[in-house]
Amino acid sequence: MLAAEVVTVTRSTKAQRQSYDVVVVGGGTAGLSAALGLGRSRRSVLVIDAGEPRNAPADHMHGYLSRDGMPPAEFLAVGRSEVESYGGEIISGRVEKVEPDTEGEVDVRLTDGSVVHGRRVVIATGLVDELPDIPGLAGRWGRDVLHCPYCHGYEVRDQAFGVIARPEMGAHQALLVTQWSKDVTLFLHQVEELPDEQWQQLAAAGVRVVSGEVAEVVVEDDRLTGVRLASGEFLARDVLFTATRPVARTEMLPELTGDAVKQTPFGPFPAVDEAGRSGLPGVWIVGNAMGPAEMVVNSASAGYRAGTLINAELVFADLARAANPGPAGD
Repeated sequence: MLAAEVVTVTRSTKAQRQSYDVVVVGGGTAGLSAALGLGRSRRSVLVIDAGEPRNAPADHMHGYLSRDGMPPAEFLAVGRSEVESYGGEIISGRVEKVEPDTEGEVDVRLTDGSVVHGRRVVIATGLVDELPDIPGLAGRWGRDVLHCPYCHGYEVRDQAFGVIARPEMGAHQALLVTQWSKDVTLFLHQVEELPDEQWQQLAAAGVRVVSGEVAEVVVEDDRLTGVRLASGEFLARDVLFTATRPVARTEMLPELTGDAVKQTPFGPFPAVDEAGRSGLPGVWIVGNAMGPAEMVVNSASAGYRAGTLINAELVFADLARAANPGPAGD
């Protein structure tokens, strides 16, 4: 797997208190956005950040209105400052285990052994991209080896594209990127068959198709120049696109089975409702932790929506408790 670069987070590694209204696991876009909504709702909120955002290898992010082209690290720094301005607390750390109780509240155990409690928890830990095992590919990730044309296609427009086929995608990605360049070569690599419809579409789009495994990505003077096939043939390309196998960072959750899991073409992900509420009591999951296709702008929206709805849930839970107090001493 290709872990994102570690981003230095100069925050405390110790929570200031033991219990919070909401604990947010993950300090990327989705997590900070949830914390912002909660902070503005006057909630006590703790963000636990391991400092490993998915888009760390990229120099710039795109598609976020008013922030297009902003470096990801700068974007997150601004987000942390905004969360802290509303009283949110951010610490560096890694969560080992999330333990929901029968009352819908959650204990969060960190790898250093400390435990914090949240009435609710938001999982915003993102995912890790698993790349094809091709020498030289991972070293160019986020530079001239890309996966999302909506994130990076405009910046490499009209260059010579290569697309490495993946079994779960077939020719789809090669067909899609013809919107950004008309010079597209699809390397079948380990894909042996394509549907007849895709062969027809490839021909109509003018996409060249090359069979045989890709043996290595060739780089000269810190620039991708093409690929070499197992046959020894070299084919010049300026940019490579490849689908990844995205793996959700949800190992800290109890095992998810049955209806708590949704199957995608890329593998299993936690099942959540439209607001991010999971099948685990008190646990909300937002951003790439619940699906591989969430871009920065989508993650921001999902995180903020979850934060505001969690606040509403807590408001009405407190009102219900106040209106119907239990027996004396409870």
